[in-house]
Amino acid sequence: MTVFLVLAAVLTLAVLAVLLRPLWRDARGVSLGIGVVVLASTALLYRIVGTPPALDAANLKAPDTLGDAIAQLEAELQRHPEQAEGWRLLGQALQRENQPAKARDAYAKAAKLAPDDAAIATEAAQARALADDKRLFDAEAVALLQRALKSEPDNQRARWFLGIAQRQAGDNAAAAATWEPLLAQVDAATAASLRKEIDHARTAAGMEPLPETAPVVANANALQVRVALDPDFAARVRLRGDASVFVIARAPDGPPMPVAAEKRSVSELPFTAVLDDGDSPMPTRKLSQLREVELVARLSTSGDAMKRDGDIESRPVRVSLPAKAPVELVIGAE
Repeated sequence: MTVFLVLAAVLTLAVLAVLLRPLWRDARGVSLGIGVVVLASTALLYRIVGTPPALDAANLKAPDTLGDAIAQLEAELQRHPEQAEGWRLLGQALQRENQPAKARDAYAKAAKLAPDDAAIATEAAQARALADDKRLFDAEAVALLQRALKSEPDNQRARWFLGIAQRQAGDNAAAAATWEPLLAQVDAATAASLRKEIDHARTAAGMEPLPETAPVVANANALQVRVALDPDFAARVRLRGDASVFVIARAPDGPPMPVAAEKRSVSELPFTAVLDDGDSPMPTRKLSQLREVELVARLSTSGDAMKRDGDIESRPVRVSLPAKAPVELVIGAE
C-alpha cells in the first residue's frame, strides 16, 4: 500500500507541475499552495470514499482451497446479503463440498432474492431434495418448481423434476402429463427413453401408453429409417441388454466415414430413426449435400461406432435423396 501511495503522490505532482507551470515564475507561493491543497484533498477524498484495505496484499490473496473460497464468500455475503447470485454460487460450492443442508439454505436465500429466476428456483428445489435423507421433493420444493415453470414454461429441468416429485407423491397421471411436453423439446434418443418413463407413469395410473407417432422430418433431405431384427436371428441369438444399434448413412462407394449417424439402444428395437444434417459427425460434410446415400444398421456389443469383429449389420440399401418413403433395414437377415 505504501508503494501505491508514493506512486500516486509522484503522478499527482507531475500533473500539477505541468498545470501550474505558467504560475511558477510570477506566483510561486500560489502555485505551492494549490499543490499542497490538491494533494491533501486527494488523500482525504480517497480515505473517505476509497477502499484502502483492498490495496493490502493480505486481502488480495487467492483462496487455496474450495473451503477457503466458501469462507470468503460467506464473509462477503454477511456484509452484502442482498446478492442472489452470491447465494447461488455459495449453494453450488457447498454441494461440491458435500454439505447439502447448508447448500439448501443458501439456495433458499437466492430463490427469495430472485423470485422470477426459473433456474435458481429449480436449483433450490433440487437442493431441497438432495438434502432430504430419502431424496424426496417436499411441498416447498414442488412450489419452487411450479414457480419456475410459471415464469419459464419451457424449462426442461423444472418440468422433469416436477414430474419426479409427482411420481414420488403417487400422482402418476399428473407426472405423465407434466412430462409429455418434453417430448417435443428433446432429441430422438432422449425422447425414446422419456416415452418409457411416461408410459410407466400412465400404466401406474391405469391409463393406456402413449400412441405411436410418426417422427418429425427436419428437412427435405431427412431420412426416415425403420430398423428391426430379423425374427429368426432374434430367436437364435441372445442379445446383451447394453448393446447398441447404429443407423448410418454414408456416401456410396466413398469413404467409410458416415455423413449421418444415430445411436440407439437395442432395447428400443424396432424403432424409426430420422437422419438429417444434425446427425452429421463432420460439419463440412452434410447429408443434404448428397444426392444418393447408402444406409446400414449395425448391431454393436461394444457400443463403439467403429465396426468391430462380431458386429452384425443389415444389408446396405442405396437411396436417392430426397426419399419419399421410410427405408427398411433388417439386422441379421440371411
